[in-house]
Amino acid sequence: YRNMKMLFFLCLLIIGLHSNSYCYEPNHQGVRNQNQRGQENQNMPQQTVGNSVCQFACCFYKEISSRENSGNVFFSPLSISTAFAMLTLGARSDTLTQILRVLSFNPREISENEIHEGYRQLMQMVNRKNEGLQLNMGNVLFVLDQLKPQDKFLSNLRNFYEGEVYPMNFKRADQAQIKINEYVAGRTNGKIKDLINNLDPLTEILLISYIYFNAEWEKPFDPKYTKKNKFFVDGNKAVEVPMMFGMGLFKHGYDEQLSSTVVQMDYKGGASAFFILPDQGRMRKLEKRLSCERMLRWRTLVSKSSANLYLPKFTLYGTYNLKNILYKMGIMDIFTDKADLSGITGQPQHRISQAIHKAVVKVDETGTEAAAATGTEIVPMSVPVTITFNRPFLMVITMENNILFMGKIVNPLKKD
Repeated sequence: YRNMKMLFFLCLLIIGLHSNSYCYEPNHQGVRNQNQRGQENQNMPQQTVGNSVCQFACCFYKEISSRENSGNVFFSPLSISTAFAMLTLGARSDTLTQILRVLSFNPREISENEIHEGYRQLMQMVNRKNEGLQLNMGNVLFVLDQLKPQDKFLSNLRNFYEGEVYPMNFKRADQAQIKINEYVAGRTNGKIKDLINNLDPLTEILLISYIYFNAEWEKPFDPKYTKKNKFFVDGNKAVEVPMMFGMGLFKHGYDEQLSSTVVQMDYKGGASAFFILPDQGRMRKLEKRLSCERMLRWRTLVSKSSANLYLPKFTLYGTYNLKNILYKMGIMDIFTDKADLSGITGQPQHRISQAIHKAVVKVDETGTEAAAATGTEIVPMSVPVTITFNRPFLMVITMENNILFMGKIVNPLKKD
């Protein structure tokens, strides 16, 4: 067996400081009660924020997938949510209200301070060291060297979000762009290069949120069994893809409400990947009924049993104009002259001119022989079920019930 690695690299870029609907599920409180009853303790802010990130993930996914010819999808709801939660440290009036609502926070349920404390706890969870898993998340603010952000904003940015702050001369845009791209490349192990192109010399504040994730499967695939096979992009089109194969005990189950097979694969270090394969012709039903409540139930839905699993290798790149997407979801003022970010600079006449989200996921076999990985598993004397991911499916990456990444694979050969 060779190590099976899954790599995630993400940067969220917010450039500049220069009848709409929103997706908020009324049963947010119910989800919280269902999953956290009797857990009123010091970790409650993290749990509540985690549920809000989950709600936001579903809303953001539905907004993207509802677009015509949406194709492959990949993003980190945690990174997007964290970046805009950071902005609430300095947002005021309707600008603040809109962000909190779209991020699925109910002011009657959780205070602003508890929200920031929840993100602080999440940052600690994400950045702690785990054997066999690399997971690093960070935030940085590049500020025009002539501009002085409010001391309270800077203090809260560091204390809650481990945010770093650097002065920058944006008027020398070419030099600033090189320095910023070098910073991002260094924080993502060189996997994201040239993040910024054509930096606007009028930029005053630039916020970057990044995630780097590298993990090995607890139960790796053997690359010698990877063979070319058909993947049906739609009813009329099939492509040849490298299809990995594994046999033995896998965590899997069937979600009747979503008409989908769910497979859970665990990583070393505590993270898990859920692969969701809808029945033939049922992708629309899956996407329509997908909810945070359903996703949180998958862990109890699956159980270990014998299976033959076929899963394609793939690399996906996701790039999204968050300004357009979040505006439709209900974050409007921050992108217009109505924006109030006076808690950042002390002055209200600033807005976000651009917000870009970039992410990439790569799945392949790398590394050396894994030691004694096959001799300890007892397979029951039953006929194994065959699960073949040979048509579009969803992927959700979690850690301690927190949604790190979410995606849809429509064509494994198409990288964007």
